Amino acid sequence: MVTAREAAAGVVDPELRVVTIEELGILRDVSVDAGSGHVTVTITPTYTGCPAMDVIREDIRAALTEAGHPDAEVRTVFGPPWTTDWISESGRAKLAAAQIAPPHRTGPVALTLSVRCPRCGSPDTEQLSRFGSTACKALWRCRACSEPFDHMKAL
Repeated sequence: MVTAREAAAGVVDPELRVVTIEELGILRDVSVDAGSGHVTVTITPTYTGCPAMDVIREDIRAALTEAGHPDAEVRTVFGPPWTTDWISESGRAKLAAAQIAPPHRTGPVALTLSVRCPRCGSPDTEQLSRFGSTACKALWRCRACSEPFDHMKAL
């Protein structure tokens, strides 16, 4: 039997379909009441008003029901706010493999504002648009290989 945690953790983000909600860091907690079997899943959106949250909640409920945990609720919490630092290393690797430049870690960093091209690795890139295919991504282009790519914004 798939545990409630495994079922919820395996849900794929609807906007970044190469990573799960656990890899993206929006899955905060999964608890199961030992007496009733009631499952409570806690998630944090990547930003307030993220349009994907309704789909994520429904996908979590569907995954839990399929795994034999039909009595479930999905709670959304806003504190502490989500940060791209919560994206796991496997999530970052999957984003890069899908040609989406993963965000750099926040906090003290060298003053390098360039985003490396996920295709050829060149730092000679430019931002074309603050918004890419979704609001959480920006559209960039590599001057070295001339290919456009999405960059997941650092928050």
